[in-house]
Amino acid sequence: MLFQIQSYLKFLWHSKNEHAVHSPFVFSLLTKCFYDKKSKPEYLILKKYRKSLLENKNFIEVTDFGAGSRVFKSNRRQISKIAQTAGISPKRAELLFRVSNYFKPKNVLEIGTSLGLATAALALGNKNAKVITLEGCPNTANVAQNQFAAFDCHNVDSVVTEFENYLQDIQLRLKTETENFDLIYFDGNHSKKATLAYFELLLPTINNDSVWIFDDIHWSPDMEEAWEMIKNHPKVKVTIDTFQWGFVFFRREQPKEHFIIRA
Repeated sequence: MLFQIQSYLKFLWHSKNEHAVHSPFVFSLLTKCFYDKKSKPEYLILKKYRKSLLENKNFIEVTDFGAGSRVFKSNRRQISKIAQTAGISPKRAELLFRVSNYFKPKNVLEIGTSLGLATAALALGNKNAKVITLEGCPNTANVAQNQFAAFDCHNVDSVVTEFENYLQDIQLRLKTETENFDLIYFDGNHSKKATLAYFELLLPTINNDSVWIFDDIHWSPDMEEAWEMIKNHPKVKVTIDTFQWGFVFFRREQPKEHFIIRA
C-alpha cells in the first residue's frame, strides 16, 4: 500500500491535462473521450448491472490464477463483495465505455472477465463489436454470463480458459490465417512475467489503429517495470499513463511520445 501511495504522489506531480498536450491525436482523445461529461443512456445500464451484483449475496468458490487478492483471504467469496472490492469502479466503467464508443473497435479481447463490469462497458460502447472475454474461473465466468444475458450484452463471447493457453492457440492460428484485435483490455494477471508474456504473444495481432489498455500498471514495482518495458518497445509509439491504466498505441505515423494524464 505504501508503494502505491508513493507512486500516486509521483503521478500527481508529473501528470498534466489536455492543455499541456501538443499531439492532435492525444488532444482529440482527451477532449472528445476522456473528458466527455455528457450523460449517456448506457451509463444507466452499467449502473443497474453493478446494482444487481451488489445485491447478490450468494457465495462462489473462486479459482485464482493471477497475482492473488489483497482483500480476500479465502477463495470462498460473496458475489456482492467481489463487485464492491475487485470490480472496476463506476467512473472507470464509464471511461471504458467512452473509449469503446470513441474508437468503435470491431474485434475486442478482454483478458480477465471477473464479474463482467468492464466487459459490459466495452460491449455497450460498440454493439457492433465482437467482444471475446477470457476468464480462468468457471464459477466467476458463470455469474458474468448470466449478467450478459440479462443486460443486453449479446455481442460478448465468454471463454473459460487459462489465459496463456488461449493466447498460444492464437499464435498457432496466426501461422495459417490473419487475426487482429482493435482493442485489448489486459486485466487478468498483475505480474510482470505474465503481463510481458501476454504482450509478446499478442503483438502479431495488432493493426495500425489497435488500442491496448493495461490495468493496474502501478500495482507493484514489478508491474511498473513491465510498463516501462512496454513503453520502450520499438513497436509502441504513443502511451498514456492515467495511473490506473496504461494506454498503448501502435500508430506508425506518430512520433514516439509518452503522456502522464489525469483522467
